[in-house]
Parts: sequence; C-alpha cells; structure tokens
Amino acid sequence: MKLNSTVLLTLILLILMLGSGSVSAFWGFTLGSAALKGVTSPDARPTNKFASSKSAKEQHTGLALLKEDEILKIVKSRIEGKTKAAKAKKQDDDDEETNNNKKREEKPLQVAEQEKPQAGFPINSESEGVSISVQSARFSGGALLLKVKMQNKGKDSVRFLYSFLDVSDDKGRTLSASTEGLPSELPANGPTYSGTVSIPTALLDDVNRVSLALTDYPAQRLRLEVSNIPVER
Repeated sequence: MKLNSTVLLTLILLILMLGSGSVSAFWGFTLGSAALKGVTSPDARPTNKFASSKSAKEQHTGLALLKEDEILKIVKSRIEGKTKAAKAKKQDDDDEETNNNKKREEKPLQVAEQEKPQAGFPINSESEGVSISVQSARFSGGALLLKVKMQNKGKDSVRFLYSFLDVSDDKGRTLSASTEGLPSELPANGPTYSGTVSIPTALLDDVNRVSLALTDYPAQRLRLEVSNIPVER
C-alpha cells in the first residue's frame, strides 16, 4: 500500500513537470513571435540589388556636372553679351545726343531763315569805328523788343554801361528800358554781338517812334545814336 502511494506521487509530480514545461514553451514562443513582428530578413537576391541601385541612379540624374571648358564658354558668352549690350546702348545715347545737338544748331538757322527782314530796318549808327544797328522792332510779351547788333572795328577795346543808355520817344520823353545779351566790352577788331533792348508797352501808348543814344564808359569819347525807330503795332 505504501508502495502504491509512492508511485502515484511520482506520477503526479512527473505530470506537473511536463505540464509546466509545455506551458513555459508555449508562452515563450508566443512572446518571441510578438517581438519579431515587423522584422524582415534582408533580401539577398542580386536582381533586387540591381533594381535598387538603378532607382538610386535615376533619382540623381537631375544633378549634372558641367565641365570646366563649358563653364568658361558660358561665362565668356554672357560677358560678351553684356559688353555688346552696353556698347549698343552707348552708341544709341551718342546718336541721340548728336541728333539733339544738330536739331539745336539747325533750329536757330531755321528761325533766322523764316524771319523776314522788317520794313525800314536795319537802322545803323557808327562812331570811332564802333557801330550799332537796330535790326527790328516788334511787340512781344508786354514789351517792345529792339533787336540790336554791335561791333568794334577800331584798334582799341570799348566799354559800355547800359544803365547810361538813353531811350526817348518822338515827343522827347525819356523812357525806361532794359538790355539783354549786349556785351559790356567790345574788343578791338572783334566779332558782331547781338542783344535786345526792351521797352514796356505801357510807356508807348501814343508813341510812334523811339530813339537810342549810348556812349562809352568812362572815356565818353564816342556817341552812338539811332533815331526815329518806327513803333508799329
């Protein structure tokens, strides 16, 4: 009886050991499977390696390295293009400036050609080789404008102060006037100078003729007089 109980206890222990071992093995397998989820083994097939390397090359085809010669050619062509453009612009500017200068030079000539001599002019006066000539008398901008030319053919230069210019009407009244462009000094054997004597229109209501008188300064050795300049409205 005692032997049977010992055998039974041994069998029970053996069954418990087998059961616990089976449970441990199953539990370990389950944990290992869960841990290895998502982990794949490397693909060692040569065809896949070739495909992956090919795709990598395709991704880098956008970056193309230029040779040094090609880079120098591109830089040279761009520099030459900018230089040509700058030269063309400068040439255009020079041509435009030349044309403008020609127009400015031609315009006074055209005006002079179109302006017809006024009847009764010029009126001249000369003293000691110095001459004065009134070319025209026209109203413009609220004033009577007398166009005047002066020249010194003598051997000595002559100076003038135009504040001493005497302007009078046909009734002997003194008129105020201003000058523009007339030289303060006429050099000996010099060129002809042009200017304007301006008389306000308000002073010429009943005036038909005006006269000019000018002497040199300070010597006062000559006197230029231009009389009976007609005033036409």
